[in-house]
Amino acid sequence: MADSSIETTNGYDVVAPRWGDKMRALGYYDGYLGFLSEQQRHLSGDLRVIDVGAGTGSFAEAWVAINGAPRELVLLEPSSAMLKQGQAALRRRGTEPALIKALLGGVELAPSDEVLAAHVIEHCPDPLLALRQMRDLLHPGGQLHLVISKPHWCNAIIWLQWRHRTFQEAEILTLIKKAGFDIERVYNFPCGPPSRTSRGIVATRRD
Repeated sequence: MADSSIETTNGYDVVAPRWGDKMRALGYYDGYLGFLSEQQRHLSGDLRVIDVGAGTGSFAEAWVAINGAPRELVLLEPSSAMLKQGQAALRRRGTEPALIKALLGGVELAPSDEVLAAHVIEHCPDPLLALRQMRDLLHPGGQLHLVISKPHWCNAIIWLQWRHRTFQEAEILTLIKKAGFDIERVYNFPCGPPSRTSRGIVATRRD
């Protein structure tokens, strides 16, 4: 693990106890609900879902709130403290997640039907590689639900703590296509901090 990754993980360990409440207070959990519910789908319960860089499980929790418990829900996250908080949040919704303490690409996982990833590739040294690794976590035809940071002065403030990067829409869509996905839709968060800091994208793995 690179030194920067160790520092980021240690930082998340420190903030983990308050992170879930902060995500709700700033409107990110509600934003995730809006993003995931905009696409009207009839999903089978027999699904395997992986939340990459799960943090305290807000994105996965929103997925379960909308779709119900999948057959298997995996939280992939390098921070033990974040995983513990995520496990507690999912248990409150009647879902027992599988916990994997690792970075994206640091462990071999069976393919899934859906991958969730909120504010992950901004911290990866090679975003294209990270997207390809997410592609490899999916069956052909599986969907990626991605939330990424976009340029805004709010993200300049966030950068002071987390040293993440942002992506223009054309740039991130090009990377996603190069990684082996077809773009299904782009979602603009309608209000609050998510509307200023984030963009949602749904993409499908090509065969």
